[in-house]
Amino acid sequence: MDSEVTVITNPIVNVRLTSTISSFESKEDLIELCHLLQLGVSASCMDLELFSVTDQFLQKLDDNEALLGSFAVDDDCRIHVIDRSGGQLGEFTDVSKVEKFELPDDAYDKRTDSVRSFMKKQRVGRHNEGEVAKKKAEVAAREEEEKAAAEAISVGSRCQVQVNGQPTKVALWAKLVRGSHI
Repeated sequence: MDSEVTVITNPIVNVRLTSTISSFESKEDLIELCHLLQLGVSASCMDLELFSVTDQFLQKLDDNEALLGSFAVDDDCRIHVIDRSGGQLGEFTDVSKVEKFELPDDAYDKRTDSVRSFMKKQRVGRHNEGEVAKKKAEVAAREEEEKAAAEAISVGSRCQVQVNGQPTKVALWAKLVRGSHI
């Protein structure tokens, strides 16, 4: 009887990666995972836990001599990295800790190598007076049409109310007065 065991697995396994110092979840293959784990936190300061596809804890990945294939890692499992170095959740996503470069508007207007300068030269967006005036006229015309349509409906008439993401409702038309609630 042969005592040799053969395990057949995919050469590449995709896993989800989470961490105690980041609220982001990423999906990586194992080669990318190795690179990610080497960045930021030293291997001696991290604990790894393996979770199933349904996010049930399976085991700690704490045998440094074992190959990853010796653990029950399947596609879409989650490996959670616990940082013991003292890093805080959100430490790398808190932009309030980043020194910012700020330039007053008048100084920025004087620059010729800026996006604003380019947009002015190309007459794009708010820098195209004709297009801005045209859009304002379209908005005013649409508001006028809506106002005229609303005034043509008498109070007490039935109307359909449509709100995105909700079913259409039939309601009685009521004149709304600013500040009043129905």
